[in-house]
Amino acid sequence: MAITKDDVAAAIVAARKSRKRGFVQSVDLVVPLIGLDLKKPEHQVDFFIDLPNGSGKKMKVCALIGPELQPEAKSACDGMVLQEDFPNYGKNKKLTRKLVRQYDFFIGQANIMPQIASTFGRVLGPKGKMPNPKAGCIVPPKAALKPLVEKLQSIVHVTAKTVPIVQCKVGNESMSDDALAANVIVIYDQLIHVLPASEQNVKAAFVKLTMGVPVGITSSAKAAVATTRKATAKKAAKK
Repeated sequence: MAITKDDVAAAIVAARKSRKRGFVQSVDLVVPLIGLDLKKPEHQVDFFIDLPNGSGKKMKVCALIGPELQPEAKSACDGMVLQEDFPNYGKNKKLTRKLVRQYDFFIGQANIMPQIASTFGRVLGPKGKMPNPKAGCIVPPKAALKPLVEKLQSIVHVTAKTVPIVQCKVGNESMSDDALAANVIVIYDQLIHVLPASEQNVKAAFVKLTMGVPVGITSSAKAAVATTRKATAKKAAKK
């Protein structure tokens, strides 16, 4: 299924027509997949990609580290948990769950990753927030963290491991249609690149606001928006 930036922009315009909410809604890309056996690792989708126009949100980053990285984490990250405090989290799952809700990404110090996994894995793992080497989030004890934290501000995790559907954030409704469409195209192009049968594994593609209904990304969506705009212009001309 081929899509163009114009098709995406038209679908975003249509999606914005959903009822306004009292908060800034996220904009998601939703792609149902077909012809995959997700029991096979080579059929699973799991990659990080840098959005050209960012995510529209400040991503909060927490470092799970030893004393070697404490000064770096203090200046670069939004929060940190030192190795000496890991036992407190291991004993108190509520504390760990609160930590997961507070942060979008977690950085892990490479030489203590086994301890990080045993302490936080059962909570971070199911949420997809374990420090991930694909995002550069497993770092050596002398790493510079500021460039990584800056990079994480525009990264999105694209996955389909157990259910054949990709759903990921591409920005929020405060961003322009053009910026959102560019983000969607970058993700979609990478997605079809990693799928075993490329676009043949794509059943459809939609965009949606957090509380809105999915709108298909098709040439028909583009035509519908054009028709609506013409009708609005005619009404305005009559007045």
